Amino acid sequence: MSAPRPHPALPARTREALEFLALYHHETGLPGLRERQAEVYRTGGVTLSAAELTHGARVAWRNSTRCVGRLPWMTLNVRDLRHVTEPQEVFTHLLTHLREGFNGGRVLPTMSVFGPGVRIHNDQLIRYAGYLQPDGSVIGDQQNVALTDHLRRLGWAGGPGTPFDVLPLAIEGEGRVALFDLPADAVQEVVIAHPTCLEIGALGLRWHALPVISNMTLEVAGGEFPCAPFNGWYLQTEIAARNLADQNRYDALPAVAAALGLETTSRRSLWQDRALLELNVAVLHSFDRAGVRIVDHHGVTAQFVHFEEQERRAGREVRGRWSWLIPPMSPATTPVWHRAYDDTEERPNFTVQAPAWQEARPGVCPFHS
Repeated sequence: MSAPRPHPALPARTREALEFLALYHHETGLPGLRERQAEVYRTGGVTLSAAELTHGARVAWRNSTRCVGRLPWMTLNVRDLRHVTEPQEVFTHLLTHLREGFNGGRVLPTMSVFGPGVRIHNDQLIRYAGYLQPDGSVIGDQQNVALTDHLRRLGWAGGPGTPFDVLPLAIEGEGRVALFDLPADAVQEVVIAHPTCLEIGALGLRWHALPVISNMTLEVAGGEFPCAPFNGWYLQTEIAARNLADQNRYDALPAVAAALGLETTSRRSLWQDRALLELNVAVLHSFDRAGVRIVDHHGVTAQFVHFEEQERRAGREVRGRWSWLIPPMSPATTPVWHRAYDDTEERPNFTVQAPAWQEARPGVCPFHS
């Protein structure tokens, strides 16, 4: 039986620490809850052990209402790097994360939790530049124009100007911001080709293999960890139905339609839908051919239903934000389409950070490394 909830009059930090410790000991069956509770009442908070941090990070994934891929939450590998705060050392550990998380294509869910004062300005460890042109057009990823400009203000000279220039990392720590270029062996990319339409392969599309989210704060036991980058593996619609297809990203559907020889003068020809389908086919084919783990929208939603069943057997309610759980392609063909979810957020969890360039950040001295 789980412990009773702490009195609501307690400070929020204290209450959340007590609630998490009760959850941790209830779910792990480990002894020592009373001793840990006494520590919280004495100090007002808790310093998490490595095991507690790991469980808290895993539960944060389990609680993520916008994630449809929560089935393997217990497999998350958590790297406890709370002692690391210096930007160069942070970067070295991030390279290890990228290489170990990629795992030769057999992607491993991984999180690296760094110490106080550390923050990564990039929203993902691997992002492509967006270069705004004088005529208003963009070379590269339109979503990343502001990030690209921010990195230039910090001292980045810019890349060669291709649609897929990998941006450097801006790492903040110990009162300064440093820029670091990612080496080629840490950025695994997949060239996009189609199994039957060679013209799609000639478009020069590509995408990186590992999505490492780096702009979310991990909240556990009343504490916050602003630098806790984590990855799973890609869902193909993230790449083919959003990143490459959205008009405010790479807007590739007209080029794909032309490669397929589709008639595009009328929307009623459904050329956008047909191009979208074949681009998804190409992404799945290309990742499979490269030996990189990826899941499709039918598979991941079936897994989510299995996750719901597991959680129900464990006596836990699955919360979710339906608009995020349904895929951006053929959602009515998936088992989550007809389901409803409570989207109330629970802790442990993640919160999205405002972009660094939108914040007043006194006392931070940028320099280029």
